[in-house]
Amino acid sequence: MPSIDSPQNARSRRTRTALLDATRALIEEEGFDALTTTSAAERAGVSRRAVYLHFSSRNELLAALYRHLGETEDLGTSLQAVWNSPDAVTALDEWAHHMARSHPRILAVSRAIERARYTDDDAAGLWNLTMSNWLTGCTRLMEWLDADGALSPSWTVSSAADMLWALMSWDLLERLTADRGWAPEQFGEQYAAMLTATFVRPGAPERGGAV
Repeated sequence: MPSIDSPQNARSRRTRTALLDATRALIEEEGFDALTTTSAAERAGVSRRAVYLHFSSRNELLAALYRHLGETEDLGTSLQAVWNSPDAVTALDEWAHHMARSHPRILAVSRAIERARYTDDDAAGLWNLTMSNWLTGCTRLMEWLDADGALSPSWTVSSAADMLWALMSWDLLERLTADRGWAPEQFGEQYAAMLTATFVRPGAPERGGAV
C-alpha cells in the first residue's frame, strides 16, 4: 500500500525536477548571469520559497544540476562503457566515443559555466569539480594503458593524463561540431584516431586484443 505521504513526495519530486530543468534552460538560453533562485522559481512556475525547500543556496542548486545532467543524459552509462572495455587501448577508443555521445548534449550549459567561472564563485566551484573529475578519469585511463604496456614511451602517466585532459576542451568540441559541422559520429571516429596515434605505443595490441 502506498504511504499517505506518497502524493506529497511525488509533488516534491516534480517540483525539484522542474527547478533543475528550469535552471538548465536559463543557463543555456540566457547565460549564467541570468540564473538566480528567483529566476529559477519563475521559470519553473513555483514560489521562491519552494526553491529553498529543496536547495539552501544557488550553489547547492548548481551541484544538483550537475548530478541532474548526468542522470537525464545518461552520462554514467556512457562512461561505464569505457571502464567495461576488455583492454586499455579499446577503453581509449571508447573514451573518444563517450565524449562524442555525451558532451554535445551538455555543451551549451558547460560553455556558459566556463565563461562565468572567472567572475562567479558558484560557477567556479562547479567548473573546478568538473575538471577534477575529468583529470581523475584521464589518470585512471593512462594508468591502465601503462599497466597494459601500451602507453607510448614519449609519455609518463602524469603527462599523458594532463594532455588527454587538455584535449577534452569544450572549445575543440564546439569548433568541430558547431563551427565545422561535424556529426558526433565523425567527431568520435576522428578523435579516437587522434588519441590512439598520440598515446598508444607502436606495436601495442590493437583494439580488442588483436596483435
